[in-house]
Amino acid sequence: MGTSRAGIYPRSPPSADMDLDRFAADAPADDAPGGARVCVVATRPDTFERCREGFYPAPRSYDRTRADFEYMAFYRTAPVSAITHYARVTARTEQARGEPGPMDEEDWEALIDPFSEERVVVVFEFDELVPLDSPVENDLNGVRGAWYCTVDDLREAATLSGLRERSET
Repeated sequence: MGTSRAGIYPRSPPSADMDLDRFAADAPADDAPGGARVCVVATRPDTFERCREGFYPAPRSYDRTRADFEYMAFYRTAPVSAITHYARVTARTEQARGEPGPMDEEDWEALIDPFSEERVVVVFEFDELVPLDSPVENDLNGVRGAWYCTVDDLREAATLSGLRERSET
């Protein structure tokens, strides 16, 4: 098991059981305002693990870093291929590589280097992840880029195609 943030937060390997959060007695309540704007993004297992730790980075050039929204939702590419969680954004922190901030070098190598050569990111920080009562299942080719919808759209959509009809992409 690896660690980050100076060894404070242990990382556990992703498992298929992670999509069972909605059944946990201590899961946060799904009580966000239905009309609140959401940015839906794709996450690989390493990225989703960081989301569990309370952050999601995006290269500063990505449009989502400037878009107006209150929540982020996470399409997980594996192990479930569905949107399973969302969280309220509490901060947007600009961080340059090598500078202090929410991300350490291991995070840069795992989350940014495979996709971008940018040296500045916007780190979205958020409250605890809220599991959706019913995950939004993949019936398409996943989520590409960022989709914008409402919390109610997430709650009501059964599939990605249904959500895409309600979303701005």
